[in-house]
Amino acid sequence: MRYAILLTMALVMVTTARAQDIVPESDDYRTDNYRAPVPATLKGGRVITTKDAEAIWRDKRGTFIDVMPRPPKPANLPPETVWRDKPRHNIPGSLWLPDTGYGRLAAETEAYLQEGLARASAGNRAALLVIYCQANCWMSWNAAKRALSYGYSNIVWYPEGSDGWELEDLPLADAQPEPRPPAN
Repeated sequence: MRYAILLTMALVMVTTARAQDIVPESDDYRTDNYRAPVPATLKGGRVITTKDAEAIWRDKRGTFIDVMPRPPKPANLPPETVWRDKPRHNIPGSLWLPDTGYGRLAAETEAYLQEGLARASAGNRAALLVIYCQANCWMSWNAAKRALSYGYSNIVWYPEGSDGWELEDLPLADAQPEPRPPAN
């Protein structure tokens, strides 16, 4: 089973590599069809491979930020239904800021992203921040572009994300999202 999953991920990544030759970088945030071939560039940021990401991670030179969405608990579940969040496995030590890679963010979600970036960088807008999600996911591109718009100058986009990391048999860790501030 693991072999089949890895083979599928490898095929997705080969397809992604071919598609990146023709996917232009958008002037705005991507707002639909998030799981699609992504561009090979991020204006103002740096794009890295799994090998580069591993080197940054091993040397502890930056903070990894996972923007993978987390499905909400359905509002109409009967009270006796047990709800279990889908597990997320990300790069060990990552800060998981779910739902912050959408093209349009509610004010509360944008504030959550800004606060998360401030914590991850310890307030230093020149700190190295590695932003990722999964392969073929525009959400990490959106979040990296948004971080650049906030004035962060050392943004690295890792487009292969947790899929590329797992494909290289690098360690993954069970993740829990950063707590959101209470709603008013």
